[in-house]
Amino acid sequence: MNEKELSINSLIERRWSPRAFSDRLIEPNKIHQLFKAASWAASSFNEQPWRFIYATKDQPEGYKNLLDCLVEFNQQWATSAPLLILSVASKKFQHNDTVNRHAWHDVGQAAATMAIQATELGLYMHQMAGFDSEKAQKTLGIPDEFEPVAMIAVGYIGDPNSLPDGLREKETAPRSRKSLEDFTFQGKWK
Repeated sequence: MNEKELSINSLIERRWSPRAFSDRLIEPNKIHQLFKAASWAASSFNEQPWRFIYATKDQPEGYKNLLDCLVEFNQQWATSAPLLILSVASKKFQHNDTVNRHAWHDVGQAAATMAIQATELGLYMHQMAGFDSEKAQKTLGIPDEFEPVAMIAVGYIGDPNSLPDGLREKETAPRSRKSLEDFTFQGKWK
């Protein structure tokens, strides 16, 4: 079948990870809706191993603590996002205290569910691996039985012209996706 003939949910298709954010603050009820959506994500044994540490720009100390955990490259653009979030995973299952090797997968599902909800609300999320995990652990008081997974910038879409030169081109470039043939294998690995 021709991939162009396949349709998917429009929220999934519209989801995008921009770097240019408006300075418009996000309404508190919308922030709570994002976390409510995350709570409905599937997880192994329904453990829901995710935790989220967040701050908005109108919470300067908490916001700065999160922003300071980002690598310099991400700080240069994420500082425009009105909401920063750090996703965190529990290292062990609560029900039997054994290693939960699925926790990061489950946290990713919670973040993906949040991203779809964000799209529904007219918000955008940009998830980042570029942050100092050890600094986040220490600065944000994360207990040893948990580990930081990803940072997330959230906000309303902004003006791409506000970005530095190299990022502006990335922001306005056409979106692309791998072909299904590139990542699906029927029956066994090709």
